[in-house]
Amino acid sequence: MHSNSTIDLNKITTIIFDVDGTLYDQSRLRKKMAVALLRYYAIRPWKLKDVLILHHFRAEREKMAGATCGNLEMAQYDWCAAKGNFSLDRIRQVVNHWMFQFPTKYLAACTYPGVKSFFKVLRENNIRIGIYSDYEAVEKLNAMDLAADLVISSTHKDVDRLKPNPEGLLYITQKLGVKPEECLFIGDREELDGECAKSAGMPYLIVDKKPFNEFDFYHVLTKKLQSSKAKPEFV
Repeated sequence: MHSNSTIDLNKITTIIFDVDGTLYDQSRLRKKMAVALLRYYAIRPWKLKDVLILHHFRAEREKMAGATCGNLEMAQYDWCAAKGNFSLDRIRQVVNHWMFQFPTKYLAACTYPGVKSFFKVLRENNIRIGIYSDYEAVEKLNAMDLAADLVISSTHKDVDRLKPNPEGLLYITQKLGVKPEECLFIGDREELDGECAKSAGMPYLIVDKKPFNEFDFYHVLTKKLQSSKAKPEFV
C-alpha cells in the first residue's frame, strides 16, 4: 500500500477511484480477452488487422500521457489511424467492441476481492465515491455492480486531458464541492495515478501488486476505515 503522505481517514469525505487495474485485475481480464481474440480471429484471418488497431490504439494513448489536445475523444482515433492504413470508422468499431463492450462480460469475475464490501462501507459512513478513469467507465461499473456519485473519464468534454494531468481530479472536486486535501485517490500506477494526485494536491494510495487470490488491499482498507470511526487511525 503506497501513498504520498500519512492519511487521516477521519478527514476524508470523498474517495475517488481509477478503474482499470484498480477495481479489477487487469491481467486476469487480459488473459480472458487473449483467449477470446484468438478464438475469433483464428477462423477469420482476413480480419487480423483489427488486432493491430487495438495494439496501436492502446500504445499511442500511452505515449500521449498528460496530453492536452483540444478534442481528446477524436484525437485518440486519429493517433491510431496515423500508425497504419486504418479508417476512422473501422477503428471506432473495433475499439468499441473489443475494448468497451465485449470485456464487460468478464468484469464480475475479475473484480478485486473486497471492492464491493468497501463501497458498501463507504456508503454506510457517508463517504462519497468518485470515479476518474482515462477510459469510459460507466458500463464497466455496471458490469461490476458498483455505483458512484460521479463518473468521469479523460475524454469528458470538460476534462479533455490524459493522466497524469490533474484536470480530471480537480473537475470531480469542483463538481462534488470538496477540497482536494479531503479526498483520497486510489489507483494502480504511480507514474500516472500517483503523479495525477500529487499535481492535484490530493492524498493517494496505489493498490498492492498481488495475485488475485492473495489480493487483500480492500479488506485491509475496510478494516482501517472501520477502525478510524472508533478512534483516530492513520494509513
